[in-house]
Amino acid sequence: MNYTELLNPQNSAVIFIDFQPQMTFGVANIDRQTLFNNVILLAKAARIFKVPTILTTVETKSFSGNMWPQLLDIFPGQEPIERSSMNSWEDAAFVAAVKATGRKKLVMAALWTEVCLAFPALGALKAGYDVYAVEDASGGTTLTAHNAAMRRVEQAGAVPVTSLQVLLEYQRDWAHKETYNDVIAVVKEHCGAYGQGVEYAYTMVHGAPPSRGGAGH
Repeated sequence: MNYTELLNPQNSAVIFIDFQPQMTFGVANIDRQTLFNNVILLAKAARIFKVPTILTTVETKSFSGNMWPQLLDIFPGQEPIERSSMNSWEDAAFVAAVKATGRKKLVMAALWTEVCLAFPALGALKAGYDVYAVEDASGGTTLTAHNAAMRRVEQAGAVPVTSLQVLLEYQRDWAHKETYNDVIAVVKEHCGAYGQGVEYAYTMVHGAPPSRGGAGH
């Protein structure tokens, strides 16, 4: 495992596990609108940098409901891998999709942290992958459950990251103009005080017109 190597669009894949209504209802460690914002931020980062992305759901029809439509809209035409197992790593189609990316660094976010993140993270670590657990884009049924799960995967070798951290780690250099505008649009829409600071600098310091539209980039 090489955790000193920074994430980049060529060495990683992003995985979204069980972002479904019934799972969202059970989240209690983080404000659910904040969770939603962080998940969409992470998804847009994957889209902007063309990082291989896996979507997977569990028991859609019988319990959990469909994956968030806002998440599906970011990856049009991509069908989530449907499972019956709580542990994605015990699903052959999911593991095959991970292998098909050819990437060894897996950026994982899930509902719930203590099950749907922890179980596959441990499986992937055992299989030799580097796992990056997106702490603020995963939710648990209690704060204690979320924190215990994060400690568990960290002790096994996973690295905690945040959605914004992943976005900026992919961008890395503001000289990368091919992604600059899209990254700034995501920052303005999803990154709170940071986004407001960028807007202020653009308009009040550099004299740019106020931003209009483009927030969905």
